[in-house]
Parts: sequence; structure tokens; C-alpha cells
Amino acid sequence: MRPPRNLFVRSFQRGAGMLSRVADNLYWMSRYLERAEHTARLVDVELQLWLDQTPEAGAGRWRFLLEALRTPAPSDTVNPASLVNTLVFSRANHSSIVSCISIARENLRHVREQCSSEMWEQLNRLYLEVIDNQPGESWILKSHGFFRAVQEGAFLFQGITDSTMSHGEGWQYIQIGRYVERAESMASLTGTHFKQMAPDQTVTSSEYLAWVGLLRGCGAFEAYCKAYTAEIVPLRAAEFLLLNSDFPHSIRFSVDRVNAALHLLGDLTERQAKLPVRIAGRLRAQLSFSQIEEILAGGAYAYLENVRAECSAIHSALHQIYFDYPVESEMAS
Repeated sequence: MRPPRNLFVRSFQRGAGMLSRVADNLYWMSRYLERAEHTARLVDVELQLWLDQTPEAGAGRWRFLLEALRTPAPSDTVNPASLVNTLVFSRANHSSIVSCISIARENLRHVREQCSSEMWEQLNRLYLEVIDNQPGESWILKSHGFFRAVQEGAFLFQGITDSTMSHGEGWQYIQIGRYVERAESMASLTGTHFKQMAPDQTVTSSEYLAWVGLLRGCGAFEAYCKAYTAEIVPLRAAEFLLLNSDFPHSIRFSVDRVNAALHLLGDLTERQAKLPVRIAGRLRAQLSFSQIEEILAGGAYAYLENVRAECSAIHSALHQIYFDYPVESEMAS
């Protein structure tokens, strides 16, 4: 959920910069669209793995998914149909796929003058496509096409944004929103996995699907196989998802992009953005100079919880400086 904001503060003009409400909407539009794409990939993978598992193992995987997505687990028996409804269609769950795309579209609608018409057309088209579905047992059997459409729609929107929007201040907010959300989501997913399964052990036959599910849930299975081999080695998988500087869904890649965007944003605006830059730079240094063996020795889950905390700190600092700053301080500058 986005935090409450003072409407007067959000409408105040920052010198030569854009309105804080515009920056806020672009940032949250990007975060919610990234969240929808991430959730679509994870639920799609879990539904496919569900077909190859016993009911007991399948229930455990669904509870893992709920924890990774920070969604409260139901108190009764885990029912895939009801969970899919919660994670995909529920309007009460602000992190469901339909809710995320709806909120992203609403944010973009408020700042259409800052974006290209192609961006609005693509996000509106994706919104109309996802709401034209009804939950049910029959829908689950053909749900793969829906999840692919959500992922491809998000990818297409990103490509259209990069191709049709000037890479100025507004574009930087979109980049920060996307990669803060991605880094935090990846830290939550991998942290939940490593809490249940030590990455320094050999993969047994009963654990193989869980590791395949993790890599596929990160969109990393083929990239991992190209970087290493088709054999899943937990240590190498952990290294790839946390520290690889070239793979777009690794935590290090995302933090690198956040750090770069914050530096550029500081150059484009008149505000002194030292706090978020310092936090992002500190996290980037940790990921750049850490060795996977050191991370695992100290506890992968604790390390990834720290990554999540640092992402939250970047988010809070960004809001303090660019979105919810005191009017008095701005008028005095």
C-alpha cells in the first residue's frame, strides 16, 4: 500500500523540477506494474509445479508463495482456486494482479500529459485484458495464457516507455520504482526459499522442483543454465540470483540501476538527494564486494532481510526528499 500524503505538499512546484504529485504517480505506477509482472510469473510457475506434486507438497509450495509475496496465509486448508482468486483477481488485496494493474493505470491516468500516448494505450489495453477474466476451476486450466499476457504486457510497456518517453526526470522515477520493487521482491522470494532450504547442500530429488521453481520464478532458469550448466548447484544458483551484475532480475543488477537513477535524478533536480544516494550506494557496495560463501556463512536469510530493509530505507528517503518534503523547507530554498 502507498503511504498517505499531504495533498498540498504533493501539488507544490519544485523550481524547475516536476510536481511532486507527478513524480509520486510515476514512481508508484512503475512499482505496481512491476509487482503485477512478478506475481504473474510466480503464480504461473506454482500452478505448473502443482500438477507434479502430492497434495501435501503442493500445499507447502502455496504457503511458500504466500510468504514470498508477503500475503497472509489463510487459517483453513490451502485451496489453489481460492488462493489464485486472492493473488490474481481480488480487489481487496491491493497486491493482486488485477489490483496492481488497476492502480498502475490510475496513477498513469493522472499524469498522462507527462507520458506518451503509446504508454497510455498499452497500459489501458493490458488493464482491459486482465479485467476481462473470471476466476474459476475452468479458468485455472487455461491460466498460462493469462499470465503470459500480463508478463508480456508489462515488458511491452517498459519497451514503449524507453522508446517514446524522454529520459529525463520523470523517466528516472519510473526506473527507480521498477528496480526498488524488483530488488525488494527478489530479496523476499530468495530469502523465503533460503530460509527453508540451505543453499550449500546438494540438491536431492525431492528438492529439485523447488530449485527449478525458484529459478523459473525469477525468470532465470535458462540464463542460469547458460552461465553454468543445466545441473542445479545451490551455491551457484544463490550467487547468480544475488550477485550477478548482468542478469536483469538479480538483486545486484536492480540495486545498480537504482543507484544510477538516483545519481542522475540528483543531477536533473535542484534538491540535495544525499540520503537515498548514500543508502543505495552502501547497498551497492555490499553486493559488489560480497562473496557468496561469506553471505551463506553469515546466513542467507538474514542477509536478504537486510537487503529488504535497505530497499525500504531508500523508498522512505525518496519520499521524504522528492514526494512528501515540508513546504516550508522548499519555500526557504
